[in-house]
Amino acid sequence: MKKLTGGFRSFLTDEDGATMVEYGMMVALIAAVCAAIVGILGGQINQAFTNVSNAIAGA
Repeated sequence: MKKLTGGFRSFLTDEDGATMVEYGMMVALIAAVCAAIVGILGGQINQAFTNVSNAIAGA
């Protein structure tokens, strides 16, 4: 019985799984920020290429 309770106690104090979850959350947050930045800059870059294309077509 002591072995069972000792194993359960070590399971509760083990923080390896929590660390993995924290790393997963950080990766998800970084991916979300990157997606937002690409979304914002994508529209501006598209507008810049459209302006250049219109300037070339008008010349």
